[in-house]
Amino acid sequence: MPATDHNGLAITNPATQDAYLAVQSANITRIKGVEDDDMPTIQKLLTTWRDHYARNMLRAEYYQARYRYNGVAYSIPKQMRALAKPMIGWPNKAVRALADLNVFEGFDAPDPLQAQVDELVDDNAWDTDVSEAITSAYIHGCSFITVCEDPDEPGRILMLPRSADWSAGIWDRRRRRLGSALTITDKDDRTGRITAFTAWLPGKVYEIDDSEGQWTARTIETHLDRPSVVPLVNDAQSYHPLGNSRITRTLMNLTDFGLRTMVRMEATAEFYAAPRVWFIGASKKFTDDTWSSIVSVMNGMPANKNGDKPTMQQLQQASMTPHADMLRTIALMVSSETDIPVNDLGITMDNPASAEAMAEAERKLSRTADRQNKRFGRALKEAMSIALAYQGADPDALRELRPIWAPVKETSDAARADWYQKVASTNPAFADSDVGLTRAGLTWDEIKAHRAYERQQRTQQSIDELRAKLTIAKTDGKEAEANEQQTGQPAAEQ
Repeated sequence: MPATDHNGLAITNPATQDAYLAVQSANITRIKGVEDDDMPTIQKLLTTWRDHYARNMLRAEYYQARYRYNGVAYSIPKQMRALAKPMIGWPNKAVRALADLNVFEGFDAPDPLQAQVDELVDDNAWDTDVSEAITSAYIHGCSFITVCEDPDEPGRILMLPRSADWSAGIWDRRRRRLGSALTITDKDDRTGRITAFTAWLPGKVYEIDDSEGQWTARTIETHLDRPSVVPLVNDAQSYHPLGNSRITRTLMNLTDFGLRTMVRMEATAEFYAAPRVWFIGASKKFTDDTWSSIVSVMNGMPANKNGDKPTMQQLQQASMTPHADMLRTIALMVSSETDIPVNDLGITMDNPASAEAMAEAERKLSRTADRQNKRFGRALKEAMSIALAYQGADPDALRELRPIWAPVKETSDAARADWYQKVASTNPAFADSDVGLTRAGLTWDEIKAHRAYERQQRTQQSIDELRAKLTIAKTDGKEAEANEQQTGQPAAEQ
């Protein structure tokens, strides 16, 4: 059975087909090795994934500029409708503009755990993978981080980001966390049929595949009271705890509106690309080659049979201004929907925005980024706590984990230095703390390098003091020995 897209149409492009899954392959009724009490939960997870897959893929298509032209049939020639391709990347801009402000730098952990936490972050490449998970959360409303032991390397913990279009989760409203989750791990490249997936339940994980000709599960005990999956959620609401996409229905409709405007603009330009000349009083077929007559340097036309001389009129080029004004209006609506300055949407206003107006527009986006950093930080802390629990860490110490984010607001070095100098003069302890150095503009890696340099300097200072004491002791010893030789009496008697 060929793969189909979210509209049910067959996919023939191999590059596009690789991104799709066959939703009908999720109709699974029996799995060997799954307990009877767990089968309804797995079926509910599969149903949840199937119900949300089409909308998830639609938003991914808008993000990747693979959406289709949806225009008025009678206003655009059929040939131009077929040639119309996505040329407006506002959904991508809406996601990237905010995701670029959420820069994860690491964790501040208690001293006994710091090295262990840093090793987990580095081993799982969270300096890059977290940004991928955040981008996916903005596209689909949420993404997931799964935590498990590496089956090929005992003792190693894997914390992997999962996209919502290949995952599903059921929210436990009473405990305010995921009650169960599902992640698709493999598919048939030709048909898009699901061939393997993982079900994450409290206390256990089912790794399920059909390699033996039937669906078979392998059970892994986690000994946790929760599934070892954490969601990264964008704009969570009480009615929708797994978040909302940045690519809203309004933004998709505005993007379609903008594309239609661009196509109408191009159609108008094509219509007037060649000069439209009317000869009043002449026969319609006045020459064998009309185009040659138009572009020739010299042309002539005889009078008609009544002796009347034809007159020529040329159509004036239509103005592009109405289309440009409409596109500018649409961009303003997109700016209002996404909090992105209109200049960043490719639209130059007649009156450039003032510095205060630009700062206010950026401040709206930075406030959203600050709010999302708190939500994402809590999720990352939960994922790291699960990983440390696998390694037997002290539960009390896990409460002191603190995610570190890069500042979301751009501040000049002069303003930052002035602020830091004033704070240091009134509160030197805060200025020398990690928080103070972060506010001064240092990244988490730079702060670690600075602390290592301080430790090196203190160590060198201690060594120098010991050397000075040894030198003094040796000098005093030599002087005492010289006095003893001169007087013939022990130093103690002198």
